[in-house]
Amino acid sequence: MEIRDAVAEDSRGITAIYNDAVLNGRAIWNERAVGVANRAQWIEDHRSADLPVFVAVEGDTVLGYASYGPYRDFDGYRQTVENSVYIREGQRGKGVGQALMAALIDHARTHGKHVIVAAIEASNTGSIALHEKLGFERVGLLKEVGSKFGAWLDLVFLQLILEEEAPQ
Repeated sequence: MEIRDAVAEDSRGITAIYNDAVLNGRAIWNERAVGVANRAQWIEDHRSADLPVFVAVEGDTVLGYASYGPYRDFDGYRQTVENSVYIREGQRGKGVGQALMAALIDHARTHGKHVIVAAIEASNTGSIALHEKLGFERVGLLKEVGSKFGAWLDLVFLQLILEEEAPQ
């Protein structure tokens, strides 16, 4: 398995993982699948904003992907980012998510970020456990803030503080 920056050619694999999460799971709170062009544009938008998108690949197969983006669109949050990590069905629990998250955390540290926030649907115990294993701390729970498949969804917040220095 190799962890590397995503390129446009990875869009098909990323789209398959994304759409599986949309159509069959509660990790993504969207209800409509997207096309390959949508994910290719998403990769390009991240690249243009100097934001990472990493893929885990084995040969030509995308096993998973991870990214982060702004936590909120206000100047005071510029050193805080929110991460996403998604793994292909059949590849979960094999270290793919941990490898992707390690790359993401390293990128955030080397790019002056202070905090990574994870917002995870409360029943996604695998993702919560992964984040906690990597040092994220549970800091909040928002009850019934979303819905999907006819059920109310709770959102768990976790955070990882990357460095302790005060802002300049």
